[in-house]
Amino acid sequence: MPNNKGQIMDNSIDRRIFAKRTSAAVGALLAGPLAGGGRLFGQASGESDNRLVLLGLNALARAHELNYFTDGHRGASFIAAHLMCVDNELDAQATSRIEELFNINWASSALCKPFPDEKPDPDAVARIGEELTERGEVLLQVGHNAIFAMLAIKAFRMIPSAATPQRIDGVCKLIRSFTPWRDVMPDADVDPPPFADSAAASKFILREASDAVDRFVGFGQGFAGHMLTFGQSLVELAAMGDEAWADSCRTAFRKYVTVTRRGPEPNARRIADHKPSKLRPTDAVYWKQRGDRAVGIGHVFKYPYSYYDLLERAADPALKGDWDAKAYHVF
Repeated sequence: MPNNKGQIMDNSIDRRIFAKRTSAAVGALLAGPLAGGGRLFGQASGESDNRLVLLGLNALARAHELNYFTDGHRGASFIAAHLMCVDNELDAQATSRIEELFNINWASSALCKPFPDEKPDPDAVARIGEELTERGEVLLQVGHNAIFAMLAIKAFRMIPSAATPQRIDGVCKLIRSFTPWRDVMPDADVDPPPFADSAAASKFILREASDAVDRFVGFGQGFAGHMLTFGQSLVELAAMGDEAWADSCRTAFRKYVTVTRRGPEPNARRIADHKPSKLRPTDAVYWKQRGDRAVGIGHVFKYPYSYYDLLERAADPALKGDWDAKAYHVF
């Protein structure tokens, strides 16, 4: 894969960020077009191995200039897809197909074009966490401010050379773009474990998302899917050492759980359920059967990344079995 001038990717990584993956084996990340590198703790060795992450950062930083909501989703999905491939050791057929889907849909678009050369300032990434904290208690468009912020922060730490002023400014503007959505008072009995308690918090999120699947059968599974992504973003922030940023969003997350527990609204649009299937996003066949344009705005990558990450943290076989029986609703 050719590299864009000035966008050389660092192989260094803050291992504290990926401490939970210390047992991960070194192996190939993205085969086919991305073959030739290994990965450790979520970081791929070799510049081209982090190509999707850099494209995702470009997109997140530029989304506020285009359509902050849909293009922000697309940018976040690049990063989530990379991490899903690495964390779950997807095989060459699955990973090359995933990259093909990005190449067909967004990789060469204006959204992902390179940024000018600038001196990076990795310390300035903290501005994204500060932007998140500024309105953390307000439920902003299903928690996408937290979802996108976490993925951007994680990606910048993976590629410190990409932490340039223009990219960081762009991500901050994206986080400021979100507006309140169903910002209700949270019910008193919605009391998640501390996000720093990774296992307990992950179990809580998975149970709430599982209940949401059942509650929203026939109405689409966006509530369940975003329970996974919103909740996981806060667990991941805390795991990266940014517990204060995660906790600043605790009230907003409680509001989202409260709204989700209420189920479909009386005028909710009915949406056909997915057909039962044993295929999962960790299977190459799952991606081979997906049409070239059947990627939506990126949930197809973000939902499974959060799902598998939470299952790993929860380490609960019974919960995993319960989810496996119904996961096709979300995927």
